[in-house]
Amino acid sequence: MSGTLIGVLLLLALGLAAGALRARDLLSATLVLGAYSLVLSLLWAAMGAVDVAFTEAVVGAGISTVLMLAALLRTSATRTMPRPRARGGALAATALLGATLVWASRDLPAFGDPRGPAAARVSPRYLAQGLGETGAPNIVTAVLADYRGYDTLVETVVIVTAALGCWLLLRRIGR
Repeated sequence: MSGTLIGVLLLLALGLAAGALRARDLLSATLVLGAYSLVLSLLWAAMGAVDVAFTEAVVGAGISTVLMLAALLRTSATRTMPRPRARGGALAATALLGATLVWASRDLPAFGDPRGPAAARVSPRYLAQGLGETGAPNIVTAVLADYRGYDTLVETVVIVTAALGCWLLLRRIGR
């Protein structure tokens, strides 16, 4: 069931991504991208990454969609089409990046592999020593606040900086 659900969500995400690329006006593209983020959050949840799913739902489907809609209210809802040559270069760069990522992912352990480094070494250590090292009774809190504290801090700084930049940009356009 879970594999089928993940497959369906992946196909839906690909369809929405294609729909966003083919959208003729920016309002449609914004709404389709919001739906795309929502499907991605469901996909992350189906794969067991609930913290990533929550972040994707809040930031991707929520805040980003609202900020893009606010930007559209202050600007034009139509888009300018890039030159055909620029489109080909972007497609080539995307294909090269995709091929590089696929090539680099060959060394990763299989999804859900119990002998993978995260499951064999990292997770047991966190579970065995988390309470003693951090004092947090909840292991999720210990991982996010203590073991990955700097990562969580930087993620928060990035989100606040992006929101502040959008606010400043929209405020300036309104004048």
